[in-house]
Amino acid sequence: MPFRMGPLEIGLILVIILIIFGVGKLPQVGGAIGKGMRAFRRGQRGEDEEEEEEEAPEPKKKVTKKVAKGSTK
Repeated sequence: MPFRMGPLEIGLILVIILIIFGVGKLPQVGGAIGKGMRAFRRGQRGEDEEEEEEEAPEPKKKVTKKVAKGSTK
């Protein structure tokens, strides 16, 4: 007989996670789990992280406009 998780089991697991990590750490834990799952999927497909980094656009530099003293606008 295969084990299937129902709503009661999922709820119990969530309560245990809340007790262990606390409410403040949940976003960090969720982010870490998400990054791990993405890395795992990339590994299954055979993609390298280096390829993804090369394809990412470079951040734009902030351009500031200098105004000469004494000019009026």
